[in-house]
Amino acid sequence: MKKIVLFSVAVLCLVVSLPTSAQSRRRGYTPPPPRYGVGVSRSHHYAPNTYFGLRFGLSASHVNSDAAYLDGGNSQSGLNVGAVAGVQLTPMMPLFFETGLEYTEKGGKGDNGNKFTFDLNYLEVPLTLKYSAQVAPATAVEPFIGGYLACGVGGKIKDFGNRAAYSSFGDGGFKRFDGGIRVGCGLAYEMLYAEIGYDFGLTNIGDDYFNDTHNGAFFANIGINF
Repeated sequence: MKKIVLFSVAVLCLVVSLPTSAQSRRRGYTPPPPRYGVGVSRSHHYAPNTYFGLRFGLSASHVNSDAAYLDGGNSQSGLNVGAVAGVQLTPMMPLFFETGLEYTEKGGKGDNGNKFTFDLNYLEVPLTLKYSAQVAPATAVEPFIGGYLACGVGGKIKDFGNRAAYSSFGDGGFKRFDGGIRVGCGLAYEMLYAEIGYDFGLTNIGDDYFNDTHNGAFFANIGINF
């Protein structure tokens, strides 16, 4: 409940902060420069279209593992918050490279005789390719694919049977480094933006080298682009 309240407050602050007279600065297709020829200056250079954005959202994560006590179970909910930047890669099409820095809360539930939950909080760097297809005036559908790199910065393992709590990234816990594939699709309208996606963890985050353990997380974010 606290996470939902905090997310609602963040969204309200975001909406209030938007200027009512903001001009439409949504990224879009930058046409190629004219061909060299008579009357065309050779000093003309293509200036790539760039943007910056803020993101707020929710995630629902779980863990897939060879270890039965970690595998599956009900998903854990968490928050996403971060900033991104994108640059158009070529003047011939609206293809963008996007990266940034995000704080995201993942985790899962397990049972090794005692039921327990584990929170895995990360700083993530997305590395994605995004295609911006305009479908209406000031509106674009933006599928994306790429990867992410993450470093664990906090979280607790809560053992309900023994009424104890431990650091998720301490001895006998989980490895801090994670990385994987990210896919999804966004929708941009003027400065407003929304997206859904999924992170497929490829790194073995488990402390046991004989059992592969991987993150998986669905996310939904909203935000603004400048």
